[in-house]
This record gives sequence, C-alpha cells and structure tokens, in this order.
Amino acid sequence: MRVFGRSDIGSVRKMNQDYMYFSKAPVGQLPNLFIVADGMGGHKAGDYASRMSVENFVDYIQQAPPDAPIRIVDDGIHYANELVMEKAQQYSELNGMGTTFVAAFIVDKTLYVANVGDSRLYLIDSEINQVTEDHSYVGAMVRAGEITAEEAKHHPDKNIITRAIGASWDIRVDFFEVDLEPGDKILMCSDGLSNMVDDEKLLDIISNTEIEAAVEALINEAKANGGLDNITAIVIDPFDEEVN
Repeated sequence: MRVFGRSDIGSVRKMNQDYMYFSKAPVGQLPNLFIVADGMGGHKAGDYASRMSVENFVDYIQQAPPDAPIRIVDDGIHYANELVMEKAQQYSELNGMGTTFVAAFIVDKTLYVANVGDSRLYLIDSEINQVTEDHSYVGAMVRAGEITAEEAKHHPDKNIITRAIGASWDIRVDFFEVDLEPGDKILMCSDGLSNMVDDEKLLDIISNTEIEAAVEALINEAKANGGLDNITAIVIDPFDEEVN
C-alpha cells in the first residue's frame, strides 16, 4: 500500500481549518487509518474543531478494547463529538464550531468508510465514483433530482451542511463498504478540492500520475481554479507495494 496526503490553505482563506491524518501502520485494532476533517466556526473555532476531533478520535481508536472495527469507529466518532460539544459549551468563542469527518480503513481487500458532513471519499478505477453521500443542503437537492452535481458546486447554499461533528449531541454516522480490486485508487478530500475541480479532472490526474505528484497536482489545480477554500487530499493505492 502507498498513501500520500497534503493540506493547503488555498488562495483566499487566512487560516487552514482542514485537518488530516493517515497511517499505513496499525492504529489500535485497525490495520490502517485515513481521515479528512473540514472545520467550521469563526476565528480559530473551525481549526480547533477539526484538529481536536481527529486527535481525540485517534486517541480513542488507539485505546479501544477489542470489538468489531466498525463499532470501534462509530464509538470513536461519538466520543469525538461529545468532546467538541462540551468544549463549545464551556467556551463562548468556540460556540457553533463543528467539523466534517470522513474516516476509512482497509481490511484485506475491503474498504470501510465512515462519514459525517460533505467531505468526500471517491473510488477511482477506469471511472470515478463518489462513495460517500454529502450531508448538505445541495447534496439532498442532487439526490432528489432538483439540481445536478455540477450545479451544486456553484449553488449559493453549497456551504450549508446538515450533519457535522459538533452540530448535535445525537450524531448519525453513515457507513459504506467497498470491495477493492487491483488498479483501484482512493481519494479522500475536503470540499475545497471537490468544489473547485470537476470529477473528470480528478480522474485524469489520479489515473495518470504517481500518488505524491497526484496530490500536488490536485491542490495546484484547485488553486488555479481560484483556491477559494482550504484544500486537503489523501490518495491511497491499496495494491502498490513500496520498494524501500
């Protein structure tokens, strides 16, 4: 397996409120772990929410007793959510903070994905397929057939999300399971990438570029198109055996 990721402030924002984590090595009971979080909230609240959620989630995973991996991940997201909610109640400057959260791990040839919010995970083979469903106002409109996915990228309400860590004590997490085949690659990203670069370009870059260069090219493409938000991308090649 090979993996590479990077987070970039973009061309407009004064602070990077995205946060990511990836490990090919085992994390607690999980054989590997990959996370993208996109924070929201005024001042430093969004930055704090994304970083705190990822760090507390990873801490939970590292210490969790043996259980079904999906249950461990679900419990970890609920744990991270509780801590964000508590902090937001304690400190007025953090009130209203929250973060998207997409986490993935691979067992043998199966990809498991947990998602809250509108950060995304794509499966890329000869085509590109979004595995996660956006928990957003425009995402619901796309699923209802009211607007196209392309129209959603430019909709004035595209930043309104309907689920997030920090939005409610009662958080609902979506889970997805995907069988992987040789040649498959995985892209995890914040909407600073998916809103700025169309799917065909994402597919072209990842299909034709080594993963380290692909991540850089994805970020550069988003910035060339305006870089209106923070940009985070993780690319995973599950079947590539690194030669040291």
